[in-house]
Amino acid sequence: MKILVLNCGSSSLKYEVFLMPKRESLGKGLVERIGEAKGYLTQSSPKGSIRIDEVFPDHKHAMLRVGQALVDPLKGILGSIDEIEAIGHRVVHGGERFASSVRIDEAVVKALEDNVELAPLHNPANLTGIAEAEQLWPGVPQVAVFDTAFHQTMAPTAYLYGLPRELYDKYRIRRYGFHGTSHRFVARRALELLGRRAENTNLITCHLGNGASITAIEGGRSIDTSMGFTPLEGLMMGTRSGDIDPALVGFLSRTLNLDLNGVEKILNKESGLLGISGISSDLRDVEREYAKGNERARLAMETYAYHIRKYIGAYAVALGRVDAIIFTAGVGEHASLIREWACRGLDAIGATLDTFKNATRHDESIISKSSSRVRIMIVPTNEELMIARDTAQIVRG
Repeated sequence: MKILVLNCGSSSLKYEVFLMPKRESLGKGLVERIGEAKGYLTQSSPKGSIRIDEVFPDHKHAMLRVGQALVDPLKGILGSIDEIEAIGHRVVHGGERFASSVRIDEAVVKALEDNVELAPLHNPANLTGIAEAEQLWPGVPQVAVFDTAFHQTMAPTAYLYGLPRELYDKYRIRRYGFHGTSHRFVARRALELLGRRAENTNLITCHLGNGASITAIEGGRSIDTSMGFTPLEGLMMGTRSGDIDPALVGFLSRTLNLDLNGVEKILNKESGLLGISGISSDLRDVEREYAKGNERARLAMETYAYHIRKYIGAYAVALGRVDAIIFTAGVGEHASLIREWACRGLDAIGATLDTFKNATRHDESIISKSSSRVRIMIVPTNEELMIARDTAQIVRG
């Protein structure tokens, strides 16, 4: 079965074709800067690479060009557009309605529309991707895989805020969590590598990229996660502040004479690594400046790592026992220095990093000392493959 996986962002469209159940990627591509003055499409497959530079006014046009690139006579991924047998969509917010991936029908689309206010930048783009895919592949089954679904197993004690209860009852204000597809994928893969069963294993998964979150997994179920009502809560990230005193919103508004949109822009776009370092939201840029002796770069990196360490410690207590800590995503997989700093002091929970393994490994590996009771691991994430797996399983019934 050939499955097309689509990830529609607010200004981007990422896609990949898988041959299932072999889990084989046949090729992938990306459209960026949709709706801007100039955009581009890139695609790679065993037949070669394609790049198209042009204006992509909307997702409809982007999807049309994706369809053409997929069947390019020289460098395409498919011989015919009809080879696609199912389509899996990454959907950011499923609210409380969805605790697992589902086949898309009119009721699902209506539920996604109802959740637009919870994810105003992402769910509209996801809905556009679903609609345009239906136009290109009429009648082909489509499946929604939700970032929030994995965290629907959290107990009310973990997801409720200390707010008046009626705000939850009426507006569903609560912690939802995100990156669920990634946390679920690396947790499953870690169990395979360790030769363990989910039922008797407790994991802490650290998805560290420009956006970052940590999840406590007990018996295969998410019991807590660092992101909340929005992806702003939790760890300090590339441009997001992470946890702050809520009273800062009013203080910043009054002091800087900003409306709420202006304050949210600071917290979402101008904070985190970028805000503290004054250099970049990309850890690679900050690390280069740190190597040159830049003090603000050092402070940004140490703050970033401290927040990771703090959440790992908190989740170790919440779980009661930890069997493995997993690092994944761009920073988690490649930034050995951040991993080293994030693991400082974790001997207290039985996790001891092997600094040599940590410095020399970037692939799927165990980087803790052989004497460490808690395994420390690198497991590259593959959200697209997880979506393809779910899609294949649901379509096959």
